[in-house]
Amino acid sequence: MAELSPDRRPDTSCRGEGATPADEGGHAAPGGGLDTRTVDPEYLTAFARPRGTLPPRAAPRSDAPMIDLSGTWRFRLSPTVAEAPEGFWATGFDDSHWDELPVPSSWPMHGHGSPAYTNIVYPFPVDPPYVPTDNPTGDHRLAFEVPADWSGANAVLRFEGVDSCGRVWLNGAELGVTQGSRLPAEFDVTAHLRPGERNVLAVRVHQWSAGSYLEDQDMWWLPGIFREVTLLARPEGGIDDVFVHAGYDSATGAGVLRVDAPDGTLLSLPELGVLDVPAGQELTIEGVRPWTAETPALYDATLSRGAETVSLPIGFRTIGIVDGVLTANGRPLRLRGVNRHEFHPDLGRVVPPDVVRAELELMKRHHVNAIRTSHYPPHPAMLDLCDELGFWVIDECDLETHGFEPLGWRGNPTDDARWAEAYLDRMRRMVERDKNHPSVIMWSLGNEAGVGANLGVMAGWARSRDPERPIHYEGDTECRHTDVYSRMYASPAEVESIGKGEDPDERRRGMPFILCEYAHAMGNGPGRLEEYERLFDTYPRCQGGFVWEWIDHGIRRRTAGGDEHFAYGGDFGEPVHDGNFVVDGLVFPDRAPSPAMAELATVFAPVRIEEGTPGTIRVTNRHTFRDLSHVRFTWRLAADGRPPAEGELEVGPLGPGAGAEVALPPLPAGPEAETWLTVTAVSTAGEVSPPEGTVLGLGQVRIRSAAPAARPAGAPARRSGSGRVTLGPAEFEPVRGTLVRLGGLELDGPRLDVWRAPIDNDRYGPDPIEARWRAVGLDRMTHRLVGLRIEGDELVVLTRVAPAAGDLALLATYRWSADERAACVRVSVRPQGSWTVPLPRLGLRLAVPDRLGAVRWFGGGPGEAYADSRRAARVDAFTATVEELQTPYVFPQENGSRTAVRWAELRGPDGSGLRIEGHPTVEFTARRWTSEDLDAARHTTDLAPRDRIFVNADLAQHGLGSAACGPGPLPVHVLHARPAEFTVSLRPL
Repeated sequence: MAELSPDRRPDTSCRGEGATPADEGGHAAPGGGLDTRTVDPEYLTAFARPRGTLPPRAAPRSDAPMIDLSGTWRFRLSPTVAEAPEGFWATGFDDSHWDELPVPSSWPMHGHGSPAYTNIVYPFPVDPPYVPTDNPTGDHRLAFEVPADWSGANAVLRFEGVDSCGRVWLNGAELGVTQGSRLPAEFDVTAHLRPGERNVLAVRVHQWSAGSYLEDQDMWWLPGIFREVTLLARPEGGIDDVFVHAGYDSATGAGVLRVDAPDGTLLSLPELGVLDVPAGQELTIEGVRPWTAETPALYDATLSRGAETVSLPIGFRTIGIVDGVLTANGRPLRLRGVNRHEFHPDLGRVVPPDVVRAELELMKRHHVNAIRTSHYPPHPAMLDLCDELGFWVIDECDLETHGFEPLGWRGNPTDDARWAEAYLDRMRRMVERDKNHPSVIMWSLGNEAGVGANLGVMAGWARSRDPERPIHYEGDTECRHTDVYSRMYASPAEVESIGKGEDPDERRRGMPFILCEYAHAMGNGPGRLEEYERLFDTYPRCQGGFVWEWIDHGIRRRTAGGDEHFAYGGDFGEPVHDGNFVVDGLVFPDRAPSPAMAELATVFAPVRIEEGTPGTIRVTNRHTFRDLSHVRFTWRLAADGRPPAEGELEVGPLGPGAGAEVALPPLPAGPEAETWLTVTAVSTAGEVSPPEGTVLGLGQVRIRSAAPAARPAGAPARRSGSGRVTLGPAEFEPVRGTLVRLGGLELDGPRLDVWRAPIDNDRYGPDPIEARWRAVGLDRMTHRLVGLRIEGDELVVLTRVAPAAGDLALLATYRWSADERAACVRVSVRPQGSWTVPLPRLGLRLAVPDRLGAVRWFGGGPGEAYADSRRAARVDAFTATVEELQTPYVFPQENGSRTAVRWAELRGPDGSGLRIEGHPTVEFTARRWTSEDLDAARHTTDLAPRDRIFVNADLAQHGLGSAACGPGPLPVHVLHARPAEFTVSLRPL
């Protein structure tokens, strides 16, 4: 065998037990006449086992010296391992010609290679444990100094996250290999560190490794050293690990505390009168404040031993399962959660601490109380914030092998003993790192990794190490290894059946039920949130769930002209990708809330305000652990857009789960107009979570109904010599029968409109409704004038609206009437033919001059709303510009509808304009492009304003549902092609 160059020599010091250089699949091993310089190092295919790392542990804050190695490193990217530079780890290696790269970072976000997105499939051949030769390899180097007083001290090098595999050298000595991208790895560097001198750290990071088969999560593939690198001094006789057991006895109000730490460690909690107590003792402490997501009470503890003191917050809480119900401190839990990925539109996997805090505070303001760390352990500082701010957390292992599912799970590592060590290693590192966080209430074995013996290995070890927390894993449908029954995207009907105890599996019937994913928040949606919440309220074992997901993973880009948009799968030339399925969050990539966040906040609201018996409102405290002493109630009386009256309402400190009917306040007399009383619950000063002024609940009561609006009538219809018809202020052309002028306004339409730019929930799923719409031609409807006649004081226009290549049609009859100031149209629609698909929308489209860009309306608002996503809409008067009515979904689609609009006005700079009135209401949309423009666009920068504003006054739209990954709309929200009638008035201003 030819002599191997030093950097290609098999790393026998890192070779794992049982690893073989060849397998029964016919993969050649080094030797046998092959040029082994082209063969990847064996550690890349060693079944995802790290090498040379220290045992996992918790790492609380320590007063021992620490050096943060974050900053600017030298970097070089090679297309393959074989082309990476030899000897780059040597201290004297010349890297002056290399690029500079910040660490932490995801290198494709800094111009080195490109991001790639897949949801399920692997972006490389499925040939475990092997990866392609074309394996981007990033070499990192950092020169740094260590103080001379570190001489003689033990030292540890810690990596918080390296994607996907890193080989590490310090001062030319190899330390080992990292595996498990979202987990820490520590190396003992005592023998290699040079205090008082220049030190060189070299890390070779490979995009692909055997570990990549275990990290097929639905997200961008983004390699790099993406979390901090630190050098830690470890004092002799210090505190290497700590395990806090802090329970709460709900019957006595006492805390039960034991802290496992090395012998000789002393524990202090000054606030609780615990001073220098030997660790390991079990203490009963009276009168502690329990930790919950609603009341995140923490006590600062210190542990001292020899030359080291560590500090950590302690929260007293007990998690249990009682009679099939998940409890915290003796009370049933309700999880109002989201799935959270770590993502930043400019930095990839790197999320700055201030951004993390801001997003968690945003969650709190929208009443999210639980987080599933999909699908890997988060940055450890995020869990510190969850402890501080208050969240129930399912901590999920860095494991997903979803790409084996399309192959019938053939070769899945989950049931392959050769991978067992890697599975156990990942579980151990997560549990040991995060075991002291009171926010963590369950361990999850991973996500969408099939089933197999290795899950049992993980679960068995976790239970032996930490029997206080239940085990979660959705893919284990028989619940062989889990303590809770978890499902994804179960329909409301299935949830109700489970809640009623109708599950045929006896074991599952006795377990808590959660939806680890539901209400797929992709694009415009999800619908049906309220329906799920009602089921969780009704059935005790149905304890809530986690909306998929928190954030759109769009990558910020700019056009040549400088216009900003967000990229998704396929925008970087990936040969295999899953398009915009990576943008499916409640917040946009820049973390601006989408309309779904407002809907979710209303559905999740901890204070429910509803109409009670006559003269009252009903207030319900939906908290589990706290009363309403921190809540202030205000009322506001608004009448058809007139100036409101306001005041405060006395409710009292209702206890958790309690409700009461509260008398309405004395209300001032108002005009004979539609009048609504809005009652709002807001948090008061002194509250850390949520902050002062957070809306905790809102409800409305209609105090006075308006008399039906009069329909303009009485003006005679006249034909001109050109065939045009005038009717009051309206003028119609005879070829299409459409309105072309109203007073001084030039208009086009209105005409029957049934098309909407499909939303993601129309486009995806097992039976996408978009495909059925296009198959029958609803995106290419044409209008044929059947007849135009004058009947008394009415103009009657008959049209047939139908697609090419088919015999389906909608017969539309427009009956126009007018007085001297306004025109009114009553539209009757009759389907013709055999309709097998619902309509996207049913209403009128009208084009108005582009100067009418200021909008005021009385109806549902302030944000967009649809048939099955309208809880956040309240009735009031609102103003906006046409631009502000748009929702900039990353993938353009139907958006911006305002619901139950009584009237809407569009005005120009001079105050003139158009008033649209519904009889009684319309669903109102206004935009500077057509639905067809939206349909054709793939990014927001594809949308160019036209010279008109296009207004839709709809009777209804098809519901949103969650069919992109879940159930479609409820039957009641399916817009069937049936006979319908609606009326709209138009008035020039």
